[in-house]
Amino acid sequence: MSIVIRPLADSDADAVVALWRDAGLTRPWNDPHEDIRRARAVWPELLLVAADGDEVVGSVMAGYDGHRGWLYYLASSRSGEGIGRSLVAEAEARLVALGCPKAMLMVRPDNAAVLGYYDAIGYVREGTAVTGKRLIPDG
Repeated sequence: MSIVIRPLADSDADAVVALWRDAGLTRPWNDPHEDIRRARAVWPELLLVAADGDEVVGSVMAGYDGHRGWLYYLASSRSGEGIGRSLVAEAEARLVALGCPKAMLMVRPDNAAVLGYYDAIGYVREGTAVTGKRLIPDG
């Protein structure tokens, strides 16, 4: 595999947003370009892409709040090649290097395929509810 995992570059942003849209990860109330800008302002080395030459074929956004690491926007345009697993492994390694003891992620409860994917790579479903409050509206 000629895939290279590296931090997102400015020139990758449009391709990453297209990848997220194709994977059904975007929502109308979140501006994905703003998500990229915000993530890069805090932990630029945790917003990763998988690149095959000049083509972006995967991405994951990680974050660390000093207590838990979080994974968002895992996507790959080439299923079955291990790109997603490689992205998760690299994000986890970067979180560990920051001293992060545990990685978490959110999956919509009706997304059985994605829940199964994370089950298969060692993530455990936790019995917590997630609540949220928008502080800055996008758009």
